[in-house]
Amino acid sequence: MFGPVVGALFGRKTIRIGAVAAIAVLVGGVTVTLGPIGNSGSVELGAAIASAKEAAVAAGQGQPDAFSQAFDEKSATDAQAATQSEQSSYRIIGVGDIMMGSDYPSPRMDPKIKPGADPADVIGTEMKQLFQSGDVVFGNFEGTLYTSSAGAKYCRNPRVCYVFRSPPFHAAYLKDAGFTMMSNANNHARDFGEAGRTATFNNLREAGFAVSGADQPGRRMAVQTLEDGTRVSLVSFGHNPGLPKVHNLAGVRSLVSQAQAKSDIVVVSCHIGAEGSKYNRVTRSTETFLGENRGNPMAFARAAVDAGADAVFCHGPHIPRAIEVYKGRFIAYSLGNFWTYGRFNLSGHNGLVPIADIDVAKDGSLVGARIVSARQDRPGGPYIDTTGAAARRVAELSRRDIPESGISIAADGTVSWKK
Repeated sequence: MFGPVVGALFGRKTIRIGAVAAIAVLVGGVTVTLGPIGNSGSVELGAAIASAKEAAVAAGQGQPDAFSQAFDEKSATDAQAATQSEQSSYRIIGVGDIMMGSDYPSPRMDPKIKPGADPADVIGTEMKQLFQSGDVVFGNFEGTLYTSSAGAKYCRNPRVCYVFRSPPFHAAYLKDAGFTMMSNANNHARDFGEAGRTATFNNLREAGFAVSGADQPGRRMAVQTLEDGTRVSLVSFGHNPGLPKVHNLAGVRSLVSQAQAKSDIVVVSCHIGAEGSKYNRVTRSTETFLGENRGNPMAFARAAVDAGADAVFCHGPHIPRAIEVYKGRFIAYSLGNFWTYGRFNLSGHNGLVPIADIDVAKDGSLVGARIVSARQDRPGGPYIDTTGAAARRVAELSRRDIPESGISIAADGTVSWKK
């Protein structure tokens, strides 16, 4: 994380906690390293103190009884509270559309993806480590986690109509990859009717995700509680029946305000905009695709931020679009195809995979951001792209479509913006 080093003072002893460092304890003049810090910035202090005690005694600089008195149970409790309460920023990672393979109407499945397999076999160790370093890792699950064929959507034109059914174990597989938060508010959520959407929601919840999507009680928003008690909510919107609507801006403001009242940080998901390689612009107007109102992405995103959103991750066009920082909050207008196997067009810019890696303060304001570049090739599956093509494309689109935001992206993906 980008978080600074903080300290918790115990008389003359100091435990220092760094976001990517280790903990060291000064005992009788001897500094003892206790071990690396986890994703949330905390460690298991009981085992750590025991290790320090043994090291200090071995060095002849401390006595067991004296050490025990200095680091009694109350001090350990205070130390744990300090590590948790003083985390000053949070790493939120967001990606676009996820559909790792469909077995309907005929199987198009990645043979590497199977129960118990390591996701690093597909996405690589570096990407998995990236996700597991995040406090919140978001994606849009496009399709269903379902086993029945009942209620399948009828497609008049298979060239523009798709039906996605993935096996339920894909939920646990994504959790193992490092994801923590999922939207299912998209145009494939009801590919198998309400039963399919309900099964998908339940399968994601059972795997441990914070899930939102349906315009139903208990499903409009979800909350992920971090180890330090910080509450991060997810509210998801789309343009299809049964979803909180992207074009109902009064409804957007209401739901986001409700989420803000229940949490410290609000993440908003939006399946919005026209689809395909020629629809790469943030037009600042309502977009229509296949005769359907797909919403006005800029009006939506800015309304969400005005109502209390701290990060807005949009998807749906299946191609990257611009980013902006509006009122100190991060907006991605389309994160494109993240993990889409089978029938998806991955040629040209459709195969670029921008990963938003942002750091926000406790109040949700943006502290730092970068675009991690990845890529997909047919038939699909993301991997880190060391050429940085996705970040360069996002920078180009951002300069063109939202010049007032002053977005620039360095060679390493670091984002700067007009403050």
